[in-house]
This record gives sequence, structure tokens and C-alpha cells, in this order.
Amino acid sequence: MAGRLDLASSDVKFSFDRQVKIADPEGPSSLLSNLDSVSAPDDTTVVFKLKSANDQTFPQVLSSPVGPIVDEQVFSATKVTPAATIVKGKAFGGQYGIDSYKENQTVKYSPNKNYQGLLGKAKNSGVTTAYYTNASNMKLDVQNGNIDVAYRSFSATDIDSLRKDKDVKVWDGPGGELRFITFNFDTQPFGTKQSGADPKKALAVRQAVADLVDREAIAKSVYRNTYTPLYSYIPEGLTGANESLKSLYGDGQGGPSKEKAAKVLKDAGIPTPVKLDLQYNPDHYGPSSGEEYARVKDQLQSSGLFTVKLQSTEWTQYSKDRVSDVYPSYQLGWFPDFSDADNYMSPFFLPGKDAKGKVAPGGFLLNHYNNPSVDKLINQQRSTADRAKRTQIIGQAQDALAKDLSTLPLLQGKQVAVSGADVSGVTLDASFRFRYAPLTK
Repeated sequence: MAGRLDLASSDVKFSFDRQVKIADPEGPSSLLSNLDSVSAPDDTTVVFKLKSANDQTFPQVLSSPVGPIVDEQVFSATKVTPAATIVKGKAFGGQYGIDSYKENQTVKYSPNKNYQGLLGKAKNSGVTTAYYTNASNMKLDVQNGNIDVAYRSFSATDIDSLRKDKDVKVWDGPGGELRFITFNFDTQPFGTKQSGADPKKALAVRQAVADLVDREAIAKSVYRNTYTPLYSYIPEGLTGANESLKSLYGDGQGGPSKEKAAKVLKDAGIPTPVKLDLQYNPDHYGPSSGEEYARVKDQLQSSGLFTVKLQSTEWTQYSKDRVSDVYPSYQLGWFPDFSDADNYMSPFFLPGKDAKGKVAPGGFLLNHYNNPSVDKLINQQRSTADRAKRTQIIGQAQDALAKDLSTLPLLQGKQVAVSGADVSGVTLDASFRFRYAPLTK
């Protein structure tokens, strides 16, 4: 909508309706699970009808990645629109328009002269975003002044080194990023579609993994404490966050326990070592992923209770395989859409939609996890206005999730950006969005 000033309520209705209709598994449509319908009674009025009243998160959902309003004259209502069509249609009404786009390479933005929004006009003459497959190359480019700002995916060693470099600035912000292992309830050992399927034995396998993982060792040796151990499903600092996993697994203090893991497997009648296929991605969650998962493998195998087959896949294929039951257990990370506890529960654990648009358990994970009691708690906290009561319900949901272990949270990270010494305006806040408009040099 760059150049267009005729934004109307029909564009708003169109934008939300298409998200629900398309429901791309890699998109943000799961955030609209509580949306019943959208109407536009006149050009300046939009009415959202919710399935559950008193939704405490919907105002934040509107400001999340599912909320941007798109041009109904450019975008398709029923399918993902090609990037070239979007760029050619100049379908942007924010602080910037896109001049050119090369997938997984570069995006060139220029200020939108017609922007009249609350954020104010851009302070720079334009921004070009480049995507790197190698964090070492990104580090060299920011040090050499070839790029002005680099964001995310540095290794802990890189960050340590950059903090000592007088030619750059390292910017730190509050963290909401999570790193965790996901279990596929169909294909994990003793999963529902495996030979000898047994839900109790499958749970015992997940519990034994939780007993053996040493988060503190990974945080210290791999990430040099740029990540911290995470013992629940909601990061520290958000409403309702607790440490539900800490007392349930390992030594009860956050450390591992071989004895406890051995007992849970023995009590379930599972012979050891258990064969576990574990997959990770080397190019999407930072260069230290390989070392992180090598440590996880070593922690499991050194106990003598597991034999781990560790493999990696590039993101283009990985993102398809993980929702197609290819990986019994695998790495995922999460950068929140908005800073509320619900965004760490609803997208993961409430029913989502598969590639065919059919409702499926396991949220965007599509890992076949389903617990109606947990669904009820998640939906209940979302519609509870009383803060104290909502905090209690969020805690109950975490406790229930900790017992089921559909995912195993490992680490919580903070935001880090690196810029040239002459760059100002880098903003890292609890919105977890990187802002281009304030950047100057």
C-alpha cells in the first residue's frame, strides 16, 4: 500500500480471513485459534468475534506477525502469494516499502513517504537486509564495516570476541528465545505407530531423557552463559512462569540423575540401551547447534541407557520433514510473537492444522500430542482477567505439560545484536522485534 492512502476495513477483514483460510503450517495462523469471525460493517469499523470471551491476549495477537494488514488488491485470499507479485504490487503501508526481494539472500527497503502511522517516519534513507548461512562470515562483515548491524545467530565465542573489539558495539536485550527437544508421539520409541507401541513406555523414554540432560553444562560450555537453563515451558520473567521440570526430573535440583533415569526405564520394563534418533538443524538456530546436540548425545549415551543416532538436515528440508513424521525427536527453537505466557503454550499444545488444512493435535509442532485437560487450562488462562487467578492457571498448565513431556525445554536466551561503532538506534526490547526505522549512522 505504499502510495495508497485508501486503507479500509475491508482490507483488515481480508487480511485476517486469508490467514485463517490459508492456514500455512509455517505461518502464524495458529495465533488466531480463538477468532470466530471478522466483519466490516462500514469503511472504518472492524468487528472481531471471538470464540472465548475476555481473551486477555488478543490485543497482543493483533500486534503479532499474524496482524499486519495486507492489500486485498495484491494478495491472494486463498493461497500464499508469490514474493514477486507482492513487491510489484507495492503492497505496503508501513514505514518502509520493499524495492526488491531475493529469497534467502537480500531484501531492499526504502522509506514510505506516505506513512502517517504512530511509529513515525524512518530516520534513515533505507535498509538492505542480507541473510547469512555462515555466522563467521557475518561476524567478519560487521567487523570490517561491510554491514552496519548483525542480529541473532552468533556463536557464544563470537560474542565474547566481539565485545573486545573497539570497532563494534554489542547490544543486549531481554530474552524470550527458547531451545528445546520435540518428541513425535507417533514415531518416538514405543510411539503409537511403532512396533510394540505403548504410551506408558513412550512416556518413560521421555522421562529418562529429561533425567539425563544437563542444561547447566550445555549453557556454560557451549553458550558461555549467553543462554541459561530453562526448567519449564515459559521463560523466566513472564507472568506465571515456574520451574515445573526442575523437581520432577534429574536430581530434583536441576542436575542430571543416571540412577533416576535407569529406574524409570526399568520400572517400565524397557531394555537398555534404548535406540533414539535425534535430529538437529545446523543453519537456522545458530552455529552452536551442532555442539549443543553433540553434548546432548554424549549425556544420554554416557549413561549407558541410550544409543543415540544424531543427524542434521538443512532448514529447507528440515522444516518439511519435522511436520511429516520423519524425525522421532528433534531440535526446535522459538522466538515469541509477543511477550505473554500464552504465546509459549497455545501455538505448541492446542490443536493446529496440517498441510491439508485439517485440524491436528500438537499445534504448529504437529507432533500428535493431545491432552484435553491441558487444552482446557490453556483456554481458561487466556480468558481470565484476574491476574492472580490467571497466574495460578498458567502454573497448573505448566505442571501438566511437565508430566507429559511432549517437548523438553533446554535453554532460554537473550537478544544480542552487533553494530559498527558509528551506528545508533539499535533497539532490543520486550517486543522481540528488530526495528529498522530508528537506525542511524
